[in-house]
Amino acid sequence: MLAGKHILLGVTAGIAAYKTPALVRLLKKEGAEVRVVMTPDAREFVAPLTLSVLSENPVYWTFTDEDAPDQGLWNNHVHLGRWADLFLIAPATANTLSKMANGACDNLLLAAYLSAECDVYFAPAMDLDMHEHPATQTSFKRLKEFGNIMIPSEHGALASGLIGPGRMAEPEHIVAFLKNDLSAKLPLAGKRYLVTAGPTFEPIDPVRYIGNFSSGKMGYAIANAAARLGAEVVLVSGPTRDLQLASGIIKINTVTGEEMLKGVLTHFNDCDVVILCAAVADFRPKEVAQHKIKSKTESLSIELSPTIDIAAHLGSIKQNQCLVGFALETQDALKHAKSKLEKKNLDLIVLNSLEDQGVAFGADTNKITIIDRSQNQHEYELKSKELVAQDIIDFIRQIKDA
Repeated sequence: MLAGKHILLGVTAGIAAYKTPALVRLLKKEGAEVRVVMTPDAREFVAPLTLSVLSENPVYWTFTDEDAPDQGLWNNHVHLGRWADLFLIAPATANTLSKMANGACDNLLLAAYLSAECDVYFAPAMDLDMHEHPATQTSFKRLKEFGNIMIPSEHGALASGLIGPGRMAEPEHIVAFLKNDLSAKLPLAGKRYLVTAGPTFEPIDPVRYIGNFSSGKMGYAIANAAARLGAEVVLVSGPTRDLQLASGIIKINTVTGEEMLKGVLTHFNDCDVVILCAAVADFRPKEVAQHKIKSKTESLSIELSPTIDIAAHLGSIKQNQCLVGFALETQDALKHAKSKLEKKNLDLIVLNSLEDQGVAFGADTNKITIIDRSQNQHEYELKSKELVAQDIIDFIRQIKDA
């Protein structure tokens, strides 16, 4: 959720500043890029060098470059404010919060705050009586009215020896708060997606199987795209190699079509959207040999029986779910895809044809046509599978919101 985010961390002059190195490390661990701006007095509590080393960026606290005062170099507060995807002020002292609430601008941190166009989060840190004072409570109220987001202080032992609210939230709790708040604002927050991916393998004997060349890349890309937009995602995957998933995705590993169906049915009733991207084997050996079939056998006949059609089965039992199927064709692509859409009671079918250049098992690109319930065709150009996944999610969102 924080991966790739530009986070500007504002550090003010409170004893809780000693926790900011741990906070920077946690944000970096989440994949965020972190820059730090401090009030001048905050340097009495935590060394800028420490935060610079951990953030892997310079730390700012003055409007001009103190190492080269004669060169007229300045630290651009507007650039800092606009660089940030979110501005986190932690610890936020009563003094700084009062200045923020009243538009004061007497240091670089406050100038960056007034220039910020992103969400601003603040984590109060002060003693009990200061926290409860009407002036401080007024600052909290006004900042919330500005649209700033308060990370509540925690109850506990304070520097004065008093016990009560005012203690800055622990770094782990701050990171969790940010992730939860950002998730709640995403367009798919509260939605549940079920995605299948990869091939299925049907055993012939203990060492051989009937399978296909599916890599699982498309299904994994769809699962990641939905998760990045805030959906709760369950991925039911056949055998794949070296594919990465976004954090928070529940993955169920399967091998056979029967196992995949079982994994899907476990979560089907709880899902809003089901995307069947897996290449499920259509047939399996009627009987599986108990021992390895000897390679010296001159000829071999294997009687096959059809596997259960997962898409058709789900189409027959679905209620309010949006059911999306895939069709990979080699000839008469549109005709076969439209037939599957109707026969399997799908809401959408995503067609890709091996006749199109750049479309192949294991490729990093795909070219699709989405066909809706009214048989309307929506064609897309050749793109990376990550961008194709986003197109599919966007189309589903359109019909779900219609």
